[in-house]
Parts: sequence; structure tokens; C-alpha cells
Amino acid sequence: SGRFLALARDPEFILTLAKKFPQLDSPPSLEGYLYPDTYFFQYGTREEEIIETMVERFFQLWTPALQARAESLGMTLHEVVTLASIIEAEAMVDWEKPYISSVFHNRLRLGIPLASSPTLLYVMPRRKAWLTYADLALESPYNTYKYPGLPPGPIGSPGIKAIRAALYPKKTNYLYFVAKGDGTHYFSSNWKQHERYKRRVRRFFLYR
Repeated sequence: SGRFLALARDPEFILTLAKKFPQLDSPPSLEGYLYPDTYFFQYGTREEEIIETMVERFFQLWTPALQARAESLGMTLHEVVTLASIIEAEAMVDWEKPYISSVFHNRLRLGIPLASSPTLLYVMPRRKAWLTYADLALESPYNTYKYPGLPPGPIGSPGIKAIRAALYPKKTNYLYFVAKGDGTHYFSSNWKQHERYKRRVRRFFLYR
């Protein structure tokens, strides 16, 4: 509902939740912290209660061990949730999430833009199947083709598998991935290999 969305961006309401969940640290919105799960509410339950229940579920799963792992990586909770939300948006199968995470961690370490289309689609007025060169020039801190590093905040609410993947990436030298068309990806460690996989994918869509 409109009230639900308004509350999720209401600084005063977020501040009241931050008092109950100190790790929340008053983000500009609750995007990323409304844990995706199955909930049972009575008809007429107030939006405040629904939101608090979803945030509470997030912090039930955000254990001290995960917090310690984030600290060992030098990442804040907000950075972990932001990265996890991008992994969630990119991955269609769970086993690939740590591999996609490895690509993003490697790019962050090297200062290479993440170049993730879901971050750009997040701020575009309408969703598109394909991005154009004009789209890639869009001026926004969520344009991870244009600006290196993580965007300002989550682009969705990640599940625990994406959160774990953000904290425990596979050890790889991958820097690129391209969708095969079957829900999985080709991963590569150099541009030449990546271009070869892209040509293979184009042929797949052209001739199927």
C-alpha cells in the first residue's frame, strides 16, 4: 500500500525501529531490511506492525557470526545488504550466488565498476529487457556502469543465501559473467574470454 511504502521511507519511523534494532543505524529507507519470507497477519494489521515484523525477522537471521564476518571483511551491515541485494537480483539459481559475489568482490577490490544492470534498472522510470548505450550514461549514483564501488543502498530485499554469498564469496579470479539464457551464467576472468561467451549467447538467442 501507499502507506506501507511511505513508512518504509519515513525518517521518524525508521528512527523508532533503529532504537529497537540498533544495528539498523537509520538508513534512508528500509529497502533491503524488509526480509522476504512468508508471514501470517490478521486482517487489518497496521502497516507499522507488519514492517516491524519483517525487520525483526531480518535481525533474527543477521547473527553475531555474520556481523563478525562483515567486520573481518571491513564491511558495514549496509554495505553487505547492498551487495547482497545486487547478488539476489543477478542470480536465478542459489549455487551461483557465491560465484557472482566473487565477481563483485574482485571488482570492488580492483576499483572496477560493478556494471550491474539491476542497479541501473532500479532508478529507471520503467523496466527494460535490454539496456542501451544511452541508458548506461544515466546520471545516478546507482549507475554502477559509470561509478565504481557500491551504490548508496540496497536495490531490493535479499534472502539469507544472498546475504551469506555477499559475506562468503567463492575464491575465484572471475571479473565478468554473462547470462546463458537458461538461468545460469558463463563466468570469465578476462575480457577476451568474456567477449567469446557473449558471442556464444548472441548466437543462442539468434538461432533458437
